[in-house]
Amino acid sequence: MTDILMTAVTAPLPPPPTGRSPIASALIHVALIAASIAMIYPLLWMVSASVRPEDEIFSSTSLLPSSIDLGSYVRGWFGLDISFGRFFWNSLVVSVLTVIGNVVACSLAAYAFARLRFAGRNFWFAIMLGTLMIPYHVTLIPQYVLFLNLGWVDTYLPLIVPKFLASDAFFIFLMVQFFRGIPRELDEAAMMDGCSPWRIYWKIMLPLSLPVLATAAIFSFIWTWDDFFGPLIYLNDMNNYTIQLGLRTFVDSSSTSDWGGLFAMSTLSLVPVFFFFLFFQRLLIEGIATTGMKR
Repeated sequence: MTDILMTAVTAPLPPPPTGRSPIASALIHVALIAASIAMIYPLLWMVSASVRPEDEIFSSTSLLPSSIDLGSYVRGWFGLDISFGRFFWNSLVVSVLTVIGNVVACSLAAYAFARLRFAGRNFWFAIMLGTLMIPYHVTLIPQYVLFLNLGWVDTYLPLIVPKFLASDAFFIFLMVQFFRGIPRELDEAAMMDGCSPWRIYWKIMLPLSLPVLATAAIFSFIWTWDDFFGPLIYLNDMNNYTIQLGLRTFVDSSSTSDWGGLFAMSTLSLVPVFFFFLFFQRLLIEGIATTGMKR
């Protein structure tokens, strides 16, 4: 009798019914795998083209090169008047400062909207949300005229300074929704202990908001690293080019283009983004999953 009971207890539970036949599940998985391959194929082809001989890049759609040629990486890194490492460094400086500006400024603005009471709070919050619906191209000319009069053109200031002024309403809204899910009892208990609003923000809100802060940091880094339009408008000196403008120099409509160097440096430009996302993937998913949810 004991053996029968032990067998019943240790026996694995049957899988829950899914309401889907095995054939339907198999077809869905096949379709998803095919869609994944179709989406990742251009990336794999670019990596393959970066190690092909120059004359074979556009002659085949196969992912397997006939021979491995790393000369494209050497030409791409040292082939321009300026080493491509300079473009990497410029993009890294702009991206890191942008991340710091967005995380600090947007978290402060979000804390004010979510926790503090001041005149016109709802009105200014609505105005802030309204800026999400304004296309970037509408404010481009006024911003350029402003930065030109300030003497900031051909510097990194137009790309960095606005981030320290909480100019990204998307991150403010994201953080506001997260802050509203943190119990207010924590604020009240801290105020009874004599904490100021600034100390509550620094000691309570920020440690509890690590997922949403990491989400904002990751998106800020990726969007800034991949930004082409902003640096194209404000940067003229090649020494100040970011990596996206550096990639553009490989393609010339009036002369020969170095496609091998372009694909090689494009492959290298994905490495920082890949590792940045890989290291913070757990916090990114947690931040997206919990934003706007009550705790």
